[in-house]
Amino acid sequence: METKDPIIKFAVLDKILNLARANSLWPVTFGLACCAIEMMTTSMARFDIARFGAEVFRPSPRQADLMIVSGTVTKKMAPTLVTLYEQMPSPKWVIAMGNCAISGGPFVFKGQYNLIEGVDLLVPVDVYVPGCPPRPEGLLEGLMKLEEKITGTRRFPKPEQKW
Repeated sequence: METKDPIIKFAVLDKILNLARANSLWPVTFGLACCAIEMMTTSMARFDIARFGAEVFRPSPRQADLMIVSGTVTKKMAPTLVTLYEQMPSPKWVIAMGNCAISGGPFVFKGQYNLIEGVDLLVPVDVYVPGCPPRPEGLLEGLMKLEEKITGTRRFPKPEQKW
Protein backbone atom coordinates (compact mmCIF):
# COMPACT_ATOMS: atom_id res chain seq x y z
CA MET A 1 0.00 0.00 0.00
CA GLU A 2 2.80 2.45 0.82
CA THR A 3 5.02 3.71 -1.97
CA LYS A 4 8.68 2.89 -1.67
CA ASP A 5 11.57 5.07 -2.76
CA PRO A 6 13.29 3.85 -5.93
CA ILE A 7 16.51 1.88 -5.56
CA ILE A 8 18.39 4.01 -8.09
CA LYS A 9 17.89 7.77 -8.18
CA PHE A 10 18.71 10.04 -11.08
CA ALA A 11 18.67 13.54 -9.62
CA VAL A 12 18.09 15.58 -12.77
CA LEU A 13 15.71 13.06 -14.30
CA ASP A 14 13.77 12.86 -11.04
CA LYS A 15 13.40 16.65 -11.01
CA ILE A 16 12.11 16.65 -14.58
CA LEU A 17 9.71 13.80 -13.88
CA ASN A 18 8.43 15.46 -10.72
CA LEU A 19 7.91 18.74 -12.58
CA ALA A 20 5.95 16.90 -15.28
CA ARG A 21 3.92 15.02 -12.66
CA ALA A 22 3.12 18.20 -10.73
CA ASN A 23 1.91 19.96 -13.86
CA SER A 24 -0.24 17.14 -15.17
CA LEU A 25 -2.17 15.72 -12.22
CA TRP A 26 -5.04 13.46 -13.20
CA PRO A 27 -7.64 13.37 -10.43
CA VAL A 28 -10.06 10.50 -10.03
CA THR A 29 -13.67 11.58 -9.74
CA PHE A 30 -14.64 10.85 -6.15
CA GLY A 31 -17.22 13.28 -4.80
CA LEU A 32 -19.14 12.05 -1.77
CA ALA A 33 -21.21 15.06 -0.70
CA CYS A 34 -21.68 18.80 -1.10
CA CYS A 35 -17.95 19.52 -1.40
CA ALA A 36 -18.09 17.71 -4.74
CA ILE A 37 -20.18 20.59 -6.10
CA GLU A 38 -17.32 22.96 -5.29
CA MET A 39 -14.88 20.52 -6.88
CA MET A 40 -16.96 20.53 -10.07
CA THR A 41 -17.13 24.32 -9.93
CA THR A 42 -13.34 24.41 -9.81
CA SER A 43 -13.21 22.63 -13.14
CA MET A 44 -15.58 25.08 -14.84
CA ALA A 45 -14.54 28.11 -16.88
CA ARG A 46 -14.56 30.69 -14.06
CA PHE A 47 -11.91 28.97 -11.93
CA ASP A 48 -10.42 26.81 -14.71
CA ILE A 49 -8.45 24.07 -12.99
CA ALA A 50 -6.95 23.36 -16.42
CA ARG A 51 -4.53 26.26 -15.85
CA PHE A 52 -2.81 24.04 -13.30
CA GLY A 53 -2.79 20.88 -15.40
CA ALA A 54 -5.41 18.98 -13.43
CA GLU A 55 -8.42 19.23 -15.73
CA VAL A 56 -8.60 15.61 -16.78
CA PHE A 57 -10.91 14.02 -14.21
CA ARG A 58 -10.64 10.30 -14.78
CA PRO A 59 -13.49 7.84 -14.21
CA SER A 60 -11.07 4.99 -13.48
CA PRO A 61 -8.49 4.97 -10.65
CA ARG A 62 -6.09 3.09 -12.92
CA GLN A 63 -5.74 6.22 -15.03
CA ALA A 64 -5.42 8.66 -12.12
CA ASP A 65 -2.66 9.77 -9.79
CA LEU A 66 -4.64 12.10 -7.53
CA MET A 67 -7.66 11.33 -5.39
CA ILE A 68 -9.64 14.32 -4.15
CA VAL A 69 -11.83 13.03 -1.33
CA SER A 70 -14.57 15.61 -1.01
CA GLY A 71 -17.29 14.95 1.48
CA THR A 72 -18.35 12.68 4.28
CA VAL A 73 -16.85 9.19 4.34
CA THR A 74 -19.15 6.62 5.86
CA LYS A 75 -18.18 3.19 7.13
CA LYS A 76 -20.07 1.66 4.23
CA MET A 77 -18.07 3.71 1.71
CA ALA A 78 -14.67 3.17 3.38
CA PRO A 79 -13.78 -0.19 1.76
CA THR A 80 -14.58 1.24 -1.67
CA LEU A 81 -12.37 4.26 -1.04
CA VAL A 82 -9.46 2.07 0.05
CA THR A 83 -9.92 -0.21 -2.98
CA LEU A 84 -9.91 2.75 -5.36
CA TYR A 85 -6.77 4.12 -3.69
CA GLU A 86 -5.00 0.78 -4.00
CA GLN A 87 -5.92 0.58 -7.71
CA MET A 88 -4.21 3.88 -8.46
CA PRO A 89 -0.69 3.52 -9.89
CA SER A 90 2.24 4.99 -7.97
CA PRO A 91 3.17 7.72 -7.37
CA LYS A 92 -0.23 8.79 -6.08
CA TRP A 93 -1.51 11.57 -3.90
CA VAL A 94 -4.63 12.33 -1.87
CA ILE A 95 -6.26 15.67 -1.11
CA ALA A 96 -8.83 15.71 1.72
CA MET A 97 -11.28 18.43 0.73
CA GLY A 98 -13.65 19.83 3.34
CA ASN A 99 -14.16 19.43 7.04
CA CYS A 100 -16.11 16.20 6.62
CA ALA A 101 -13.23 14.50 4.82
CA ILE A 102 -10.69 15.92 7.29
CA SER A 103 -12.43 15.22 10.60
CA GLY A 104 -16.05 14.26 10.07
CA GLY A 105 -17.26 17.87 10.14
CA PRO A 106 -20.62 18.71 11.69
CA PHE A 107 -21.73 15.10 11.68
CA VAL A 108 -19.46 14.10 14.56
CA PHE A 109 -21.48 13.77 17.76
CA LYS A 110 -21.72 11.38 20.64
CA GLY A 111 -23.47 8.23 19.57
CA GLN A 112 -22.87 8.53 15.84
CA TYR A 113 -22.14 5.11 14.43
CA ASN A 114 -21.55 5.35 10.71
CA LEU A 115 -18.92 8.03 10.12
CA ILE A 116 -15.19 7.85 9.50
CA GLU A 117 -13.73 10.81 11.39
CA GLY A 118 -11.07 11.70 8.84
CA VAL A 119 -10.06 10.05 5.59
CA ASP A 120 -6.49 9.89 6.89
CA LEU A 121 -7.62 6.96 9.02
CA LEU A 122 -8.03 5.02 5.75
CA VAL A 123 -5.43 6.32 3.28
CA PRO A 124 -2.42 8.66 3.60
CA VAL A 125 -3.40 12.27 2.94
CA ASP A 126 -0.94 14.71 1.36
CA VAL A 127 -2.90 17.98 1.49
CA TYR A 128 -5.82 19.10 3.64
CA VAL A 129 -8.21 21.74 2.28
CA PRO A 130 -10.38 22.96 5.19
CA GLY A 131 -13.80 24.57 4.82
CA CYS A 132 -17.47 23.67 4.83
CA PRO A 133 -17.47 23.49 1.87
CA PRO A 134 -14.15 25.00 0.80
CA ARG A 135 -14.36 27.49 -2.02
CA PRO A 136 -12.83 26.63 -5.39
CA GLU A 137 -9.93 28.95 -4.58
CA GLY A 138 -9.19 26.72 -1.59
CA LEU A 139 -8.99 23.63 -3.80
CA LEU A 140 -6.73 25.48 -6.24
CA GLU A 141 -4.46 26.46 -3.32
CA GLY A 142 -4.48 22.80 -2.26
CA LEU A 143 -3.35 21.82 -5.75
CA MET A 144 -0.54 24.34 -5.56
CA LYS A 145 0.48 22.95 -2.17
CA LEU A 146 0.55 19.48 -3.71
CA GLU A 147 2.66 20.74 -6.62
CA GLU A 148 5.00 22.29 -4.06
CA LYS A 149 5.20 18.99 -2.23
CA ILE A 150 5.99 17.08 -5.43
CA THR A 151 8.60 19.44 -6.86
CA GLY A 152 9.94 21.10 -3.72
CA THR A 153 9.32 24.58 -5.13
CA ARG A 154 6.27 26.80 -5.45
CA ARG A 155 5.35 27.86 -8.97
CA PHE A 156 2.91 30.63 -8.02
CA PRO A 157 3.11 33.32 -5.31
CA LYS A 158 1.49 32.61 -1.96
CA PRO A 159 -1.86 34.29 -1.26
CA GLU A 160 -1.92 37.34 0.98
CA GLN A 161 -2.53 36.77 4.67
CA LYS A 162 -5.29 39.24 5.56
CA TRP A 163 -5.75 38.18 9.18
